[in-house]
Amino acid sequence: MPSAPASFVDRHIGTDAAAQRAMLDAVGYDSIDALADRAVPAAIRQRATDGSGIPPAASESEALAELRALAGRNRSARPMIGLGYYDTITPSVISRNVLENPSWYTAYTPYQPEISQGRLEALITFQTMVADLTGLSTANASMLDESTAVVEGMLVARRASRVASDVFVVDADALPQTRALLDARAEPLGIRILERDFAAGETLPDELFGVFIQYPGASGRVWDPSGVLEAAHLAGGLGVVAADLLALTLLRSPGSLGADIAVGTTQRFGVPLGFGGPHAGYMAVRAGLERQLPGRLVGVSQDAAGQPAYRLSLQTREQHIRREKATSNICTAQVLLAVMAAMYAAYHGPDGLRGIASAVARKAETLASALRRAGADVVCDAFFDTVRVRVDDAAAVVERARERGYQLWAADARTVAVSVDETTDARDLAAVAAAIAGRVDGEGLGVGLAWQETPALAGVAAEMHREDEILTHPVFRSHHSETAMMRFLKRLADRDYALDRGMIPLGSCTMKLNAATEMAAVSWPEFARVHPFAPADDVRGYLALIDQLEGWLAEMTGYDAVSLQPNAGSQGELAGLLAIRGYHRSRGDEGRTVCLIPSSAHGTNAASAVLAGMRVVVVACDEAGNVDLDDLRAKISAHAGDLAALMITYPSTHGVYEHDVVEITDAVHAAGGQVYVDGANLNALLGYARFGDLGGDVSHLNLHKTFAIPHGGGGPGVGPVAAKAHLAPFLPGHPFAQAEVHAGGAVFAGGPVSSAPSGSAGILPISWAYVRMMGAEGLRQATGAAVLAANYVAARLKDHYPVLYAGDGGLVAHECILDLRPLREQTGITVDDVAKRLIDYGFHAPTMSFPVAGTLMVEPTESEDLAEIDRFVDAMVAIRTEADRVAAGEWPAEDNPLVNAPHTAASVIEGEWNHAYSREVAVYPERDLVRTKYWPPVRRIDQAFGDRNLVCACPPLEAFA
Repeated sequence: MPSAPASFVDRHIGTDAAAQRAMLDAVGYDSIDALADRAVPAAIRQRATDGSGIPPAASESEALAELRALAGRNRSARPMIGLGYYDTITPSVISRNVLENPSWYTAYTPYQPEISQGRLEALITFQTMVADLTGLSTANASMLDESTAVVEGMLVARRASRVASDVFVVDADALPQTRALLDARAEPLGIRILERDFAAGETLPDELFGVFIQYPGASGRVWDPSGVLEAAHLAGGLGVVAADLLALTLLRSPGSLGADIAVGTTQRFGVPLGFGGPHAGYMAVRAGLERQLPGRLVGVSQDAAGQPAYRLSLQTREQHIRREKATSNICTAQVLLAVMAAMYAAYHGPDGLRGIASAVARKAETLASALRRAGADVVCDAFFDTVRVRVDDAAAVVERARERGYQLWAADARTVAVSVDETTDARDLAAVAAAIAGRVDGEGLGVGLAWQETPALAGVAAEMHREDEILTHPVFRSHHSETAMMRFLKRLADRDYALDRGMIPLGSCTMKLNAATEMAAVSWPEFARVHPFAPADDVRGYLALIDQLEGWLAEMTGYDAVSLQPNAGSQGELAGLLAIRGYHRSRGDEGRTVCLIPSSAHGTNAASAVLAGMRVVVVACDEAGNVDLDDLRAKISAHAGDLAALMITYPSTHGVYEHDVVEITDAVHAAGGQVYVDGANLNALLGYARFGDLGGDVSHLNLHKTFAIPHGGGGPGVGPVAAKAHLAPFLPGHPFAQAEVHAGGAVFAGGPVSSAPSGSAGILPISWAYVRMMGAEGLRQATGAAVLAANYVAARLKDHYPVLYAGDGGLVAHECILDLRPLREQTGITVDDVAKRLIDYGFHAPTMSFPVAGTLMVEPTESEDLAEIDRFVDAMVAIRTEADRVAAGEWPAEDNPLVNAPHTAASVIEGEWNHAYSREVAVYPERDLVRTKYWPPVRRIDQAFGDRNLVCACPPLEAFA
């Protein structure tokens, strides 16, 4: 009798029963349950998944059918709301070869630059595009979205300003969601926000550290802000300008107007709306501010052969290094979306982008002219893509347009706004004109095809038109045919290492399978072409999906409410800490500002606490990596009156289950504090214990780790925040949220932490599908398989590399830390040498020197099979043997395959071979590699050279000659 077909759970978990039996034998346990019973403290164990609110596992076809039904509940409409979000056309060559290509979406953050050259080249193309269009010297590798980029711009201005003022002046024509975010983020930091209507002639106050201008404004208005920026400089402040990149192909750049910092979004460069994201925000700065830039910055350095190579620059700025002294808590970027935007610019080129922008401006001008002829009161004459019209009843006009299939925006009770984009056609213009003018037939208003002859930017002063050349680098002038673009993307992908090549055993990062069925719905237009501020009746499918996912996540974590708004784990942390702050202040405990954080914590913890207006006090860890209880009690006692919270990661950052966790949380609660449990390691707990049951009051969850959203080369991510009922009212709200009441009946009234009400909603179907196809029992099995895999690796490698931390029974959680410091003492071989030599063996290195310098943190995940895990273990054993040969004097300390790793093809075929080891040892240390070899494109990169010689834009082609 034939066996039943494999379930999704069977296909997601890489080790079958036979493999797990062999692994258990190596670890010394009879079953995964027995292993978990020993590792996970009994006091926090969740004994069964029966009665769970998670539905039974669905098959892949069943899950897709349910997603189709949810998608069908989103009403098809043409979004013309604007406010920073526009429909766009994703070129098919980019959609197929980037967005839907695992070579791009399963890659990790490019911390190993030698095997990330394709992605880094795409990102430096993004940076070049942004810097060129904004007219500023240096751009970073993307931000989370426009509104958070504005906040980061405000913080850069505060740090760089010469004055001590706490005043930041905001343009009255700012995007409303940006204004809400600025208010929410400024208050905990003691920043005062003052509003000025610059277009109406209002002037700056006497004291300020910075000014923010929207360009074009939320109203669509285009005006010359150079006088305001000059006045800000005279007062000692800096100018931050949020600019529409497509408009900048036709309008003067912020840099030419005097801006110090430019921010915004690249969404309309081919990135779908996705109900608000994910979208790559951007930031660019003038010369002299490069080292103030938050986030990641790609630069040019050179490799061991003196050839140009890309890498992340100025990493000492990053929050994971600076901790409470960090200037930002940004831990991720929107790499996948930044790549799409950069390739959109390369595909269309400068002429193509100007053509798209000109068409948009012409359509807007045609619509305004038609409305004027019909007697409508158009608010202003100088605009790019947005036309505002005064009407008797804005709500009635918006509803009339909605009945015709168009979503407009009621700016106030008597003003309607219409934004056009590259997808808008003559029929759309006619229908919208008719809805606004109250006519049946828009053609009678003279719209028709007239836009093709209408001048662009007709009402904009000539001195505001851009005259300088844009995007002059050859990368923007060489890939305009589909053949050329397809081959360009393939060349870049081939220079990278992603999960489609092999295991990425990164501790703390969970590079698990991102199944194709989970990814499928992301590209469906019913999810992709939806505006984040669309009316609730038009997005019932999204709201139902979000409600279900919030409920499932609350059930799995033991909390009462979940907000999906934070679009990164760092933003989820910040939202949770702001909720704690709001809770204390609501009770009159404004003095509770101390946040206790263990010394082993993720760097974002301390940075987030500071940005939430808290003061960080570090708690020591003992030799086993656990929180030092004596030090914790002493710190609680010392801060009994001002204790706000404890942030703790569980299982710990050291990869072990702390058995005293309930005692720890009880002590904090007894002192009046709240407990923030960092959810970074939830994939070692899911189905076995819940944060809410071990004393957590609030947590963030990394959907891009535990719940299978891909890392995308360093982003996108989603970092929902989950909380107990008493904190739920303080979770992130949003001025344009379609639903006031969330799963469990919670109402969120805290300030927003992202531009869109539901954050990066466009990728939530991935995690929805993952949970739906795994079911509660499948999720539990995944946790058990992940913990078994980590303990198997630790057991097999402990005789070659000491395992630094372990819990009861010598067990680890889902990851293990291998201590390479003794190896360096014995052989001279460093953690960097081992990491780079792993490339020659066909692997991405584990996490280097976190949380302890000189170590490797290994996380095999549940989705790798035993053969791949064994291949990694065998490589690590072989590398240890190679290091011992160096110690024995068989290979010189300065010339051996480890210190020279990685080896490129050119390095073994060009010139004479004068090394102490053979070519075969260099590039084929395992014979199986002969057929499957991944060839790194560059040799080891000189990091210091790149920081000393900072170049963060595309180098000329001659550099690669």
